[in-house]
Amino acid sequence: MDRRQLYISTVAAGCDEAAARYGLGLEIAEYCTAANLDAPTPEVVSAVAGHRQAADRFTFHAPFNELCPAAIDPLALELSRHRYAQAVQAAQGWGCRKLVVHSGFIPRVYFPVWFVEKSVEFWRDFLTQIPEQMVLCLENVMEPSPQMLVDIVRQVNDPRLRLCLDVGHANAELSLTPVEEWVERCRPWLSHLHLHNNAGGWDLHDPLERGTVPMEEVLELLSEDTSLTYTLETLEAGGNVTWLLEKGFLKL
Repeated sequence: MDRRQLYISTVAAGCDEAAARYGLGLEIAEYCTAANLDAPTPEVVSAVAGHRQAADRFTFHAPFNELCPAAIDPLALELSRHRYAQAVQAAQGWGCRKLVVHSGFIPRVYFPVWFVEKSVEFWRDFLTQIPEQMVLCLENVMEPSPQMLVDIVRQVNDPRLRLCLDVGHANAELSLTPVEEWVERCRPWLSHLHLHNNAGGWDLHDPLERGTVPMEEVLELLSEDTSLTYTLETLEAGGNVTWLLEKGFLKL
């Protein structure tokens, strides 16, 4: 991947230093906590000021706690709509072309066919307020397979809604599908990826080389697609950038 394809999540220690050193982008994660969209704490204000100095391009991670575009309670659905609209506005302030949103699926709570139907309805309506140049990337979290997310994006059929494949989540305990199969089935609708590893149990956001995600194979499968972007969503930045460089996956 070219350096302009790679971003570092601001959850990572040393994110600003690594972004500045290697000319990488940042994925702004401070607003995953929705309250920061209303009244950011002094710590958040200070952090985002540092991010703006460290990088010249950004992606944006929308809030996700208690949010679901297929919520059963109409007030919960309205909350999701409100928070996503705030996130879009904030992302525009960062000049972001891509905004990551969680699907909101919870196993044993939502019936998959119903979840797809309601999600399609929500996104078709919500996308009417999204600028043509912005892409919302729907991220897998608790889904057992890619099928629901693929069905949602395929049925919405709008270039402003694409997929963010989180390979760590695809390898964690709730996934019943091998990571390589996630890649192949998501590929036609794929725009962005989150890179981190784990041992197939808890979602630990471990370093790229530590875990059972076949990271080199995943990156090799996607290496020819220069339209994709990636975010390092590990808990530390520098060592993982070094790993990508040493393995030849990152070209500066």
